[in-house]
Amino acid sequence: QLQVVESGGGLVQPGGSLRLSCAVSGLPLNNVAVGWFRQAPGGERVGMSCSSSDGSTYYADSALGRFTISRDNAKNTVDLQMDNLQPGDTAAYYCAAHERGPGPAVCRTWAYHTWGQGTDVTVSS
Repeated sequence: QLQVVESGGGLVQPGGSLRLSCAVSGLPLNNVAVGWFRQAPGGERVGMSCSSSDGSTYYADSALGRFTISRDNAKNTVDLQMDNLQPGDTAAYYCAAHERGPGPAVCRTWAYHTWGQGTDVTVSS
């Protein structure tokens, strides 16, 4: 049974950094595509960064240059390093996973069937 649990959210000032972590269980990580999504209050859930099982990555325009996704296949974890955070980054962040072979890092909600509970990120001065 594929499961994900995310952690690492919190309150940070503009310009600060946070590192979110997604723990994947139930399948070897090298067989799983993992994505980080966020949803602001009243907004849509959108993909910020996704990682295919072969290491291919995707970054949303708003994440490119500031966010970095990385996976540790030995530990079955996928992290999202977020730097230079701004108030617009305030949202609930979700980790999502789906068993998938190597290929492009599709970063759309319909491509993922297993979701974590979310972790809140608030960027405020």
